[in-house]
Amino acid sequence: MFLQFPVGAILAALIALAACRARALTVGGALSAWAVGTVVFGVGGWTWGAALVTFFVTSSALSRWRRRTKEKMGFEKGGRRDAGQVWANGGAAALCALLALHGPPAGAHLLFLAALAAANADTWATEIGAACGGTPRDLKTGRRVPPGTSGAVSGAGTAAACAGALLLGCFAAPQGAGAMAVVTLAGLVGALFDSLLGATLQAQWRDPADPDHWTEKPPHYRGPAGRIPPARGWAWVGNDLVNAACTVLAVGVAALWALLGHSLESPPGFR
Repeated sequence: MFLQFPVGAILAALIALAACRARALTVGGALSAWAVGTVVFGVGGWTWGAALVTFFVTSSALSRWRRRTKEKMGFEKGGRRDAGQVWANGGAAALCALLALHGPPAGAHLLFLAALAAANADTWATEIGAACGGTPRDLKTGRRVPPGTSGAVSGAGTAAACAGALLLGCFAAPQGAGAMAVVTLAGLVGALFDSLLGATLQAQWRDPADPDHWTEKPPHYRGPAGRIPPARGWAWVGNDLVNAACTVLAVGVAALWALLGHSLESPPGFR
C-alpha cells in the first residue's frame, strides 16, 4: 500500500495543477487538493480516488454553470475553490481514508464515501438550485425567499441533492445494496443539516440593494469596530464551517449504521 503514496502524490499533483490552471482552484486550494488527493490515492488507489475525482469534477463543472447568475446572489465563496473550501468538503473524507491504515478498510471506505456523498449532495443542491431559479422556501420559517438564500430549499435543489448523494452511493455498491443505500442516505442527511445550519446559525446580512435578500457576504461598509455584525446567525459560523459539519454528520450516520449492523452479527460495512 505504501508504494501507492508516491504515485498518489504525482497523480494528485497533476490533477490539482490542471484544476488551478483551469481556474477551478486557487493556489491554496490546489495545494490543499494535492494533500487530500495524496492521502486518498495513497490509501485506496483508483478505487477510492475515482470517487474523489467524481466529486471534484462534477462540483467544479456545476460551479461554472450559469456562474454570472450565481455571482449576483451573494454567496460567501466564489467559483474558484480556496483552501478552506477544499478542507471543508474533503477533510473528513481524507481522515476517513487514514482510518483504513489502522482499521478495517471496508468500514473506512464506507465512512469515506458518506463524507463525499454529503459534500456532493450539498454542492449539487446549491449550484443547481441557485441556477435553476424557482422560489425556494426558508427551512426555518417556511416562507418563500429569493434563490440563493442560505438555508433555503427548493424542488430543484432537493432533487439535485438526491442525485448527488446517489452518485457517490453507487461507489459503495460492491459492499452491497445496504451500503449503497446508507451512503446515499447519509449524504442527504448531511446536506439537509447544512441547510438547517444555513437557516439558523450561519452568518448572513441583508443586501443593501435589496433588503428582502439575505447574503453570506457582509456589506462593504466597515464601521469603527471593523466588520459589522450579521443580521442573522453567528459571525464565526461561515460557509466552510457549515460544509465541514455537513460531512462530519454524514460520517456519523454511516458509522452508526455500520456499528448497528455489526452488533446484529450482519456487518454491512465494518469487516
